[in-house]
Amino acid sequence: MKIKIGDKIDDIILPSVDGNEFNTSNLKGKKVLLTFYRFARCPMCNLRINDLKNNQREFGSNFSIVGIFHSEIKNLMKAMDKHDVPFHFLADADYKYFSKYDVKTSIWGLIKASLFRVNRFNKAMLKGYLPFPVRGYFNILPVDLLINEEGIVEKVKYANDIGDHLPLDEVINFSKKS
Repeated sequence: MKIKIGDKIDDIILPSVDGNEFNTSNLKGKKVLLTFYRFARCPMCNLRINDLKNNQREFGSNFSIVGIFHSEIKNLMKAMDKHDVPFHFLADADYKYFSKYDVKTSIWGLIKASLFRVNRFNKAMLKGYLPFPVRGYFNILPVDLLINEEGIVEKVKYANDIGDHLPLDEVINFSKKS
């Protein structure tokens, strides 16, 4: 099922890098950015997390960030260890929620980002976000969701390429909106 504005997302229950099982129902009453990323060591994904980290002081106080990766939890723990952020990183090794919410894969989306987002790729590599080992689908197109305090989707972005996300200023404005 492709997610649309106005949808209510079912509870997502997955292992978290903090060693516990995480349930998105724990975030009821908060605004949430929920993103379906690629594999744990994806350079573009890790650069996006770095961008969110660098702007976290701008986010509203009642705001949480959840990232779901197609990854085994052990691999995700190692990859996310470098970020030191209060975000929730979850491992969907079985691709359960990716399938449920119609998250697409695309070789063209990978190639397109390689051609048109070369500066982002270079920046990611210079920051040390190397893609190895690749464990998970490497051609997943991210999905960003902005979910309000009632659990209703207010904004959906199904990416056109592997580096395509909602603009940061849009996420920041949503996080502060009354």
